[in-house]
Amino acid sequence: MSTPTVELRPMTAGEYPEFKEQLATTFATAIGPARGLTAEEALKVSYAETEKLLPDGPDTEQQLLWIAVADGVPVGTLWISTRARMPFVYGVEVAADQRGKGYGRAIMLAAEDECRRRGYDALELNVFGDNATAIGLYDSLGYVVTSQQMRKSL
Repeated sequence: MSTPTVELRPMTAGEYPEFKEQLATTFATAIGPARGLTAEEALKVSYAETEKLLPDGPDTEQQLLWIAVADGVPVGTLWISTRARMPFVYGVEVAADQRGKGYGRAIMLAAEDECRRRGYDALELNVFGDNATAIGLYDSLGYVVTSQQMRKSL
């Protein structure tokens, strides 16, 4: 299967509330088990972190929020922070009804192109250890592990 092409366009203020809800839910699902939190606690932490990192929503300085569009249809979202020396992917999400079509790869390739265009020579991200699909995607795109956190339940 060939990789589709997506265009990244800035997220509007009107699109941000839905993005924020999806982001909070997705992040809470990942951090809950990783941090030993209940679903309620994880959601609370997720909203707090989002507010801290995106106090002005899509207008927050050094935070790039995009909608990925293919053939005029929104297929996902992308959030990259340029606050540090190296840009960092905080979130990439493919719309539930668009999964399995190669849009995750397309969004990441578009992210890389956008970062190159802005003068960066690397892109960083974090992925939870139990997210085999994302790990497989990032491996196939040439991302390498630069640090690893481990835990053992006692």
